[in-house]
Amino acid sequence: MKEFESKDIRNIGLVSHQSTGKTTLAEGILFAVGETNRFGKIEDGTTISDYRTDEIERKISISTSLLHIEYENKKINVIDMPGYADFVGEVRCGLRVTDLAVLLLSATAGVEVGTDITWDILNEFEIPRIFFINLVDREHADFDRVYSEAKEAFGNGVIAFQFPVGSGEGFHSIIDILRMKKLNFSSDGSGQFTQEDIPSDLAAKAEEMRTEMIEKIAECDDDILEKFFETETLSEEDIVKGLKAGLISRTIFPVFCGAAAKNYGVKPLLDFVVNNGTLPTDRTFLATTKDGKEITVTTNTSAEFSGLAFKTLSELHVGELSLIRVMSGSIKSGDEVFNSSKGVSEKIGQIYALNGKNRKEIAHLKAGDIGALVKLKDTHTGNTLTNKKNPLKYKPIQFPEAVVQMAVVPKSKGDEDKISSGLHTLHEIDPSFYVKVDPELKQTVISGQGDLHLAIIIQRLKERYNVEVEQKKPKIPYRETITAKADEKYRHKKQTGGAGQFAEVWMRIEPLQRGTGFEFASAVVGGNISSVFIPSIEKGIMQIMAEGPVAGYKVVDVKAIVYDGKEHPVDSKDIAFQIAGREVFKTAFLNARPILLEPIYEIEVKCPENYMGDVLGDLSSRRGRILGTEASGRFLLVKALAPLAELHNYATTLRSITQGRATYTRKLSHYDPVPKEIEAKVIEESKAEKERH
Repeated sequence: MKEFESKDIRNIGLVSHQSTGKTTLAEGILFAVGETNRFGKIEDGTTISDYRTDEIERKISISTSLLHIEYENKKINVIDMPGYADFVGEVRCGLRVTDLAVLLLSATAGVEVGTDITWDILNEFEIPRIFFINLVDREHADFDRVYSEAKEAFGNGVIAFQFPVGSGEGFHSIIDILRMKKLNFSSDGSGQFTQEDIPSDLAAKAEEMRTEMIEKIAECDDDILEKFFETETLSEEDIVKGLKAGLISRTIFPVFCGAAAKNYGVKPLLDFVVNNGTLPTDRTFLATTKDGKEITVTTNTSAEFSGLAFKTLSELHVGELSLIRVMSGSIKSGDEVFNSSKGVSEKIGQIYALNGKNRKEIAHLKAGDIGALVKLKDTHTGNTLTNKKNPLKYKPIQFPEAVVQMAVVPKSKGDEDKISSGLHTLHEIDPSFYVKVDPELKQTVISGQGDLHLAIIIQRLKERYNVEVEQKKPKIPYRETITAKADEKYRHKKQTGGAGQFAEVWMRIEPLQRGTGFEFASAVVGGNISSVFIPSIEKGIMQIMAEGPVAGYKVVDVKAIVYDGKEHPVDSKDIAFQIAGREVFKTAFLNARPILLEPIYEIEVKCPENYMGDVLGDLSSRRGRILGTEASGRFLLVKALAPLAELHNYATTLRSITQGRATYTRKLSHYDPVPKEIEAKVIEESKAEKERH
């Protein structure tokens, strides 16, 4: 395959709300330039991008796919990302290495919640972007309404560079305001088009929109703006220069349109990407040197090598691949590089350019290019590969906190190790999925971005590792504590055929301030208990604290003071004082007005104002306490505290009551006493489970 210099590479990412046509647009791009001789369809499971079994079955994108084409002597890397909120981690991976995002909008649905989620990530990563209003051929399509919505949502930088001639079934032409021509598209799906003058009935609208476009472009560069004030016109050179400045500074967001399924509007979009889109050399990236100094890395092939592994792929028919963007320098097969994230060296094997699961071997990857490396031993998503002598490290990809949890247990005995290994490998592939083996609750808990996310993980566990799991509601990590003081004594005496056991311990316990933990003290005087046995008593207390006396939950915020006792010169030993310490603490605890504590989480819900009442009502039904609300762009943020026990399936309910337009995050805040009626139920359930086991 031909090698390309940085200036001849374009890296575009396709992003949007679900079902807006990203994968179909990717297919149209490949077909329009002859990279494939068949226009694949999602319904048939024949697209290049969605090639995985679960994607074909569900007819949605689940993972980030890398594609590439050659067009007008340029290489365009296309990253197709999922639209479902459950797979937002994939979007963060793909956008981390994107130079120009194509944000699709539906010509019928307009700006949706996924649009806003993506917009926020684009702002966080400071990525230039353009809009593509798709599905103009659908019934009830309304370009003008959706364009207006986008302007209202994202500001006056949203500027039309095209508008459709009509909509619905008869749509096949676009007015291109940059060219000031009408583009008529071939009905054979090839993406080819012919140009003609703009019809007289659309000329005034085109002129008005061109004036708006030129004015916005002029504002992007001070020199050009000055020239525009003098002449009220811009040369083609000025337009290109101002447009590039506006894209890079993210003050202009051009709007294009089309119908990707018919390949209408795809080639003009590619023309814009090639002629006016941001280049790898237009962007810089922050990195940290080995001595902790922050530096700015420019895309330069002659510099030392550095790159970011932005995605790990592990497919049954593909094997393990690391998708990498070369930030600086270049690499070739046989090179030895250094993984500065893990502190290990890696040998570069084969290098591929990908189109879905199809691979083309390439000799080099140069600065700004994206490709796949085969079977790196220790490199995973977000790791930096670099030069060992002067290593640097890029900021790892930040993934969102999980919003749903599920406990899993093996369906077959003996599968525990295979399940553990499989789940940890799936986490390395998708770091927005989390797995935790909780020794306290004796559960394996998996967490992710939604029910669909976890369903996919369980499906992949079965397909790849041939193990099945049952799903259970995760246990709540309650805590036990006391609200009063108590004073008890306990004698442990055991006489068998041989040596006996003897220990007597007198103990006071008292509550501590919330969050203090546990304190142990000895106030024994006169040698009634030898100092050698004091640690044994504490050891016994720690045993009962791990599985509390009330309901089997961890004990917190208690102080225990041993102040007297007795021992036997022959029968007293370590085990005897452990047992006595455990039993006296248990008795004292149960007499010190014990209570259960529950984890309280800090919730932040982002939702449109018209759903505020439903959100507040639902939170109140979950024993939530509203802390306040504040504006966040077009949305409102609701801040609240709610018990973890009430948050099971909250993500699903929230999406349901807001028609998918709300999102939420959560983090542990503190522990509070459980209400008495709920406490009694938790204790009863705990006793019942003990009896079952």
